[in-house]
Order: sequence, then structure tokens, then C-alpha cells
Amino acid sequence: MKNISILGFAGSLRKSSYNKAILRAAAELLPEGSELEIFDLEGIPPFNQDMENQLPEKVKEFKGKVRAADALLIATPEYNYSIPGVLKNAIDWGSRPYGDNVFFSKPVALMGASIGMLGTARAQYHLRQTFVCLNMYPLNQPEVMVSFVDKKIDQDNHLTDEQTRQKIKELLEALIDWTKKFK
Repeated sequence: MKNISILGFAGSLRKSSYNKAILRAAAELLPEGSELEIFDLEGIPPFNQDMENQLPEKVKEFKGKVRAADALLIATPEYNYSIPGVLKNAIDWGSRPYGDNVFFSKPVALMGASIGMLGTARAQYHLRQTFVCLNMYPLNQPEVMVSFVDKKIDQDNHLTDEQTRQKIKELLEALIDWTKKFK
């Protein structure tokens, strides 16, 4: 049986992003029979409907990778009680032009890391609202909202907190099972 392919991306452009760090941790914790490719949203231009029929190369690459993946794993920070603009921008490109929504019927798991107490709860709930319009299949549980992440990452931007690592592993296992239901 073919491995379940997961495409992961973070809603952050920062090189030492905490959300990129938890994605890298996910790559270390993958269940057997799965693979994770991490895609960097850096370089996707602001969405412009005038360009949706002549996609920029970075957008073509992103859409191709989303389309090819069996499932998605999104790590999002929370900005101003919501999702970061860079993530919303990538989603807008991926769902356009009308009739070419690469997210359609795609299983997806969410996680997020924050230095605050709520660990991206509001951003994740806003993303779930967007998934309704895109007809995606979000995994409901476990929820991975990493609070006080700056205390759980070492100087090399490596996730060291074992409890958090275990929750990410549980999320991945659940995503694999969830994805198999749609294959």
C-alpha cells in the first residue's frame, strides 16, 4: 500500500518561526506508512484576480503540491485574533480561479504555536470556518494548540517538550486514520 502523503505548511514567513518548528517536529514523529513534505509559503505574491488565469510560478508549485497530497497539515500562528494574512493569501490562490479549488475534499489537520496562553485557538477556529467554503474535511480531534511555545523550543528552534511532541504524534496518527476514510 502506498504511503499517505501529507503536505505541511506554516502560516508564517519568519525563518525561526515557532510554527515551522512544530512542523519540523511533526516530520520527526510521522507514523509508519506516511510521509510529510513541508512547503514554505515565502514568495507567493498577494492574490490578484487579474493574474488567476496566468498563475505565478510559486502559486503553480503550491497548487500542484496541494493537489498531489493525500492530506494537509497546517501550522498557524495567530495574529490579531485570527489567521495570518500570508496563510489566507495562500488559501485564496489555492481556491482560484473558480472551479479550480485544490482544497476541495482534502482532509486537513491543524496545529498552532503561540507564546500566549491560548495557543492559536482563535486562528484555528477561523480556519475551520474557511474550510466550510472550501469543502475540506478538517480533523476535529485532537486539538494541538501549543501555548507558551517559547518555553518549549530550544536555541536551535527544536521542539523539546515531550508532552507537546506526544500531542503532535497523536494528531498525525489521527490524520492518517482520517485520510484513509476518504481514500
